[in-house]
Amino acid sequence: MHTRSLTTTLALVFAATTLAVFALVGTFVYLALAHQVHVQDDLDIVLAARHTRRLVDELQSYADIERYRERLESQVLGNGALSLKIVDAARRPLVQHNVDAALAQGALSSRAVPAGAQITAQAIVDMHEADGDPLRVLAVDTRLMDGTLATIVVVRDMRDRWMLLDRYRDRLHLAGAIGVLLTFAIGFFLVRRALKPLRNMANSAATVTSDKLHTRIAMDNVPSELEPLIAALNGMLAGLERSFQRMSQFTADLAHDMRTPIANMRGATEVALARPRSTDEYQTLLASNLEECDRLSRMIENVLFLARAEHPQFARHLREFAAGEELQRIAEYFEGLAEDADVHIAVRGSAPLKADVELFRRAVSNLLANAVRYTPRDGTITLFVDADAAFVRVCVENEGVPIEPSMLERVFDRFYRGDPSRGGTGAASGSAGLGLAIVRTIMELHGGHAHAESDARGTRFVLSFPDAATRS
Repeated sequence: MHTRSLTTTLALVFAATTLAVFALVGTFVYLALAHQVHVQDDLDIVLAARHTRRLVDELQSYADIERYRERLESQVLGNGALSLKIVDAARRPLVQHNVDAALAQGALSSRAVPAGAQITAQAIVDMHEADGDPLRVLAVDTRLMDGTLATIVVVRDMRDRWMLLDRYRDRLHLAGAIGVLLTFAIGFFLVRRALKPLRNMANSAATVTSDKLHTRIAMDNVPSELEPLIAALNGMLAGLERSFQRMSQFTADLAHDMRTPIANMRGATEVALARPRSTDEYQTLLASNLEECDRLSRMIENVLFLARAEHPQFARHLREFAAGEELQRIAEYFEGLAEDADVHIAVRGSAPLKADVELFRRAVSNLLANAVRYTPRDGTITLFVDADAAFVRVCVENEGVPIEPSMLERVFDRFYRGDPSRGGTGAASGSAGLGLAIVRTIMELHGGHAHAESDARGTRFVLSFPDAATRS
């Protein structure tokens, strides 16, 4: 697909704008000049006719007109484009200066200004010579001292004016063409120079690869208009780098935790196959392998849940329910496990909560299973709920060894079990380090948050759900 150059497009826009401005200004100036020229020419015609009529009005007869021919012709001699003709009542020429006979006759056939009437430019008419040259003609009647009628015809040859306007128009066209070309060239150069930071950004972005996500686009010597864009791109790169690092760490942790049960099954199977075994021994092996398969199945299920939860279209089914009653049901479900661990579960408090019930149960169950695992014998686990104007808080509190402050910020990370070797208590207990990560994801799906508190009295996990009124 062919794409147009932004530089060329903007340069063409500048050129088109310049052309439009030149056309408007040139047309206005041309029309103003043409109007002014015509006004001045009409004024010359009117003044010549007035002066000539004033002289003729003072003459006694036609004979005086012929006698003062040179004086009358002098009224138009100062302007080489003006011509004069005076005829008697019978249309016989008395004075004729540079006027074609046929033209004069045509002018006389037009309506002349009556004798004694005011001579104005509105009485001037347009005519053409036989060869088509334009003329402006004014005919004026006047009466001599003896009462006889004479007609004065003043003619203005417009060829020089049209030639002047034609030359002026051609120069306007030439100036406009040169201006448009210069504007295009200058605009192309300036736009290309202004877009240089974008080309530098593209070159910098091209160097970013999966192993160079730490690269950032420099903000030195860039226009202020591009700074928000560069900041946004750098922020996006930082987010991609963090996501890529989390993905790499997640993949490594997942591979490590999946390798452990597989290695256990392989090792136990190899030992069993080293020599013939009894039926009981094979049953023990199969039971052990089944436990490891269950562990793998839970791990895969948790990973799939986390992957689906990151999708924007993850389906949630929100409804309002009594949080205290739901906590009581969860506690009853864990009653057998708690008895085996010799711990007690207490539930108190209640508040209405709008959330996905299945996700709520999963989050609380993960916390409760964790609490049962780490609560000492004869200890107590407390589930309680309270609410304020902004949040409904569900807490799971257990006695036992406190979590170190440096670990509190990371307990919700995926595969984190507080043991750098990834073995320790978490591995022994069958935890894959995803339970608390799932809790945090569930809270994020509800627009809330989860946090942990720990001191000498024990550990408390708090789930803060936004109140329904606040959320809406």
